[in-house]
Amino acid sequence: MLVVDDHPLLREAIAARLAQMGAGTVHEAATVAEARARATATGPCDLAILDLGLPDGSGIELVTELRTNGWPRVVVLASSDDPYAVRSAFQAGAQAYLLKSASPVVVTDGVRRVLEGGVYADPSVAPVLATGTRVPGTDNTPRELSAREVEVLQLVADGQSNKEIGEELSLSALTVKSHLSRIGRKLGTGDRAQMVALAMRAGVIR
Repeated sequence: MLVVDDHPLLREAIAARLAQMGAGTVHEAATVAEARARATATGPCDLAILDLGLPDGSGIELVTELRTNGWPRVVVLASSDDPYAVRSAFQAGAQAYLLKSASPVVVTDGVRRVLEGGVYADPSVAPVLATGTRVPGTDNTPRELSAREVEVLQLVADGQSNKEIGEELSLSALTVKSHLSRIGRKLGTGDRAQMVALAMRAGVIR
């Protein structure tokens, strides 16, 4: 895993918490430049946790870079609950937006949710995601999802696999996959995290 923050004590605390959660190697970086160097040296890790307010560049751009380069999970841990920052982080590909002011339990829960394949927003910023339903480049919005599609998407947000979703809803894994394909066409993205982020922003799922 990779932790990017320019505050040494906070960085070390996050790294220690990840180790307690069972992480193997935890790499640390204090700047965008260091993060890029680490990312290049290690290749994609299981998870990156990063601050947005880095001294030498944009944390949002770093999120985009990591996701483009094959990093499967990126969590933003920021001091700001600014709506623009929250939306930008999810649009860049982050699967979670956590606040530094949150309790260790909330941060741990958010990280665990992402590791299980879900998407998470700190409870205090979640209402920000309930605005702006229009999906760029399409005429569709999450409000056009069927009740069953919303159920499927909520279970994706809860971190469940296609097999687990099928068991929960008494559907075959193939049927779940078909639902996700239709959801992807309606939302204009095949990426599970982006589907969930769009639906969360629209207030369709929690």
